[in-house]
Amino acid sequence: MFKKLMAGAAIAILACSAATSLRAQEMKLATLNNYSEFFAAAGLPAQEVTQAEKDRAMQYLERTKQGVLDATKGLSDAQWNFKAGPDRWSIAQCVEHIAAAEDFIRGSVAEKVMLAPAVPDRDLKKTDDAVVAMVPDRSRKAQAPEPLVPTNRFGSPDASVKHFVESRAKTEDFLKTTPGLRDHAVDSPLGSKLDGYEFILFIAAHSERHTKQILEVKADPNYPKN
Repeated sequence: MFKKLMAGAAIAILACSAATSLRAQEMKLATLNNYSEFFAAAGLPAQEVTQAEKDRAMQYLERTKQGVLDATKGLSDAQWNFKAGPDRWSIAQCVEHIAAAEDFIRGSVAEKVMLAPAVPDRDLKKTDDAVVAMVPDRSRKAQAPEPLVPTNRFGSPDASVKHFVESRAKTEDFLKTTPGLRDHAVDSPLGSKLDGYEFILFIAAHSERHTKQILEVKADPNYPKN
């Protein structure tokens, strides 16, 4: 089920197809001053996230951002690029994936999830908690969707980190300014629908998952000491 969540929800549910253009998403949103205007212009309902929910997500976003930064601080080229095996990712690849996925998921939420119909009578806390518990769990492995496989798209590990920080700021702004995050939900392999707020939790949980992967790389006995 978890493998389906990572591979399916991240691409089939969120993106609908790998051809979705992140640049096109950003350009569309950029024509308005903020996400509130985007959804107001579309005539969408606005059920506000509670302050406690917003605080929870914001703290999770900040904590997981710091986790990425702490895990990658002061690395040498050898440490960035070390692989525990030919089929394993380096830390540089992990960070690139985290940064690319942040853009991909947030853009797809705006384009797909927030345009989905309202879904009444959902157990919100149960689903919120399931996302936070399941996504970071590395006891079940998952293969990254093709659009999010590392390709050195940012040019360097430092550029990947910079892009991640900038993208996380956009995610936090999305949380702060987007109305109706609870009003729209889509089917998911969790067995229930996920709404826009839950996909923000998903973004933070995804970066936590791959921070754990970075720490696994650093714990390898062959990892360079400097």
